Amino acid sequence: MVVPLFCQMEIVDSAICDAFVCSCINSLPITFWEITQHLVHYTKPYLQKHVIRILWMVPIYALDAWLGLIAPNFSIYMNSMRECYEAYVIYNFMKFLLNYLNAEMDLEANLELKQQVHHIVPLCCMRDWEMGREFVHKCKHGILQYTVFRPATTFIAFVCHFSGVYGEGEFRADAAFPYIIAVNNLSQFVAMYCLVLFYKANKDELAPMKPIGKFLCIKAVVFFSFFQGVAITILINAGLLTNIFGTTEQPDVKDISSSLQNFLICIEMFLAAIAHHYAFSYKAYVDLAAEQPNCCQSFCQMWDVSDVKDDVLEHYGVITTQARNLLPSKVYKHPGGLREERAHLLSTSDGADYSGDSGVSTSTLPRPIQAARSASLQ
Repeated sequence: MVVPLFCQMEIVDSAICDAFVCSCINSLPITFWEITQHLVHYTKPYLQKHVIRILWMVPIYALDAWLGLIAPNFSIYMNSMRECYEAYVIYNFMKFLLNYLNAEMDLEANLELKQQVHHIVPLCCMRDWEMGREFVHKCKHGILQYTVFRPATTFIAFVCHFSGVYGEGEFRADAAFPYIIAVNNLSQFVAMYCLVLFYKANKDELAPMKPIGKFLCIKAVVFFSFFQGVAITILINAGLLTNIFGTTEQPDVKDISSSLQNFLICIEMFLAAIAHHYAFSYKAYVDLAAEQPNCCQSFCQMWDVSDVKDDVLEHYGVITTQARNLLPSKVYKHPGGLREERAHLLSTSDGADYSGDSGVSTSTLPRPIQAARSASLQ
């Protein structure tokens, strides 16, 4: 049996290694059982598609961390896959919340009737977002930007790694690592802030689906694991952990940092699998009176990522439109005199793109809800 490098260190007892193996292996059956039950009771595709994608996070994280322990030299490739899936999970959680709310009500109209939700610390000095379409738009794209930034910074990290300027785990001015960490940190903060603000505005409407546990699961796995990795890197570079492991050599220090992070993730994924089992349970979707879908068709629908493509293109359109709006207007002559011209990629009544639907495609909702949504938009 191949013994992980981290487990070869004398300070780590064999019992801890056994616990690590058990935790990594035990997390997979729990998650696969939950995913299978969602596919069997696939009664609300517009919600469960996103739930299943979120549940896949645990096995992907666990296997990624395990492989990173066995082959630490290839950890950058496996960590990159994990980082991209982090962004995918945040996107699906956002879509899950939007689809749930839009299936129950006209989200934008409902928000317009509510009291103004103010920004919270540390952005309490910002202008409040108008309740309704603007609020949904800002929250949605504040979360969606992480889905775009995370894969982009991962790709940049790849390029820097092969160029020899990445400097993983090194906080040097001539290394790309600290700058990429700073960008990812800022992007994560914006996404988490928008999630909290969105929940604050829709707390009562989200109460029936018990959102607190779901929020904590997402934040704990995605955001906590990121900051945990940063904290370990800082402690290693400060020399607070290197003495414990009896080494000060730079290659060994880097290996300790990645191995310790992977070891902790393996342990944490067992706890995450249990938490997801209760937070994203299939039992809420069991309806024996409803027509039971074909599991193979449900499985194929899970891999349909056309919604991701549409939302990313929409986000790109919004950013491009806002960038064009910052440019000075063109003034040209025509027979009636001077006229200002400003190009808009997406035309709306208020000059911003709100997709006309709060971020959920009506084609994914039940037919009665589709009809009601279509009537409200006409």
